[in-house]
Amino acid sequence: MYPGWIGYLVVMMLGIVGSLAGVAWGQNTVLVDFSTAREPVPQGWELSVKAGEPHLQLVQDNGKQALQMRSEQASFALQKKVHIALQGSPFLVWQWKVTELPKGGDFRRPDADDQAAQLIVAFSSRHFLAYIWDSTAPKGLVAAASAPAFKKIFAVVMQSGSQGLGTWITERRNLIDDYKQAFGAAPEAIEGVRMQINSQHTQSRAEAYWYSIAVTAQP
Repeated sequence: MYPGWIGYLVVMMLGIVGSLAGVAWGQNTVLVDFSTAREPVPQGWELSVKAGEPHLQLVQDNGKQALQMRSEQASFALQKKVHIALQGSPFLVWQWKVTELPKGGDFRRPDADDQAAQLIVAFSSRHFLAYIWDSTAPKGLVAAASAPAFKKIFAVVMQSGSQGLGTWITERRNLIDDYKQAFGAAPEAIEGVRMQINSQHTQSRAEAYWYSIAVTAQP
């Protein structure tokens, strides 16, 4: 995953200490809810563009407002700095829908490292988990992704290929358990989150929708 978005990781971590967008301890924290958002880039979030032109807008979907992200050979993300202790709130819950996959996308191949939807969680400036909807890699795969020196990134394939395409899916993950599986220790907090889409490596298109993201005490 290094070629496609590692530049974002550096940006995400800059200024986190002493400049936090949200702090929570042992409670439910809604990071974003697009059903009530007034603009595609909500307050406290930042648009980061790696390649091409970003296409994002608030749309009505089945009577509910959602964020649409569309990539035409582009790569961009919405990111937010946070500090949320996980001891009492270990669950990450989000709703997403993918309607178009980048053709041949596969995070295991640097030349095809494109995904229609990625939810990336920063635990520090070195450790990251990326929850992804991959075009090719099998659902359930947890594997190290390409990363620069001194950084470790693990991808968790939540959905794969066309199964579930066009359907809203609610995902629930225990961040403590996932971090332990990837890094062999328990994390204390998360420091940043990012929603990302990219299709520049495969020179194709991708489209995804988002409702909300929350860190909760219960799944």
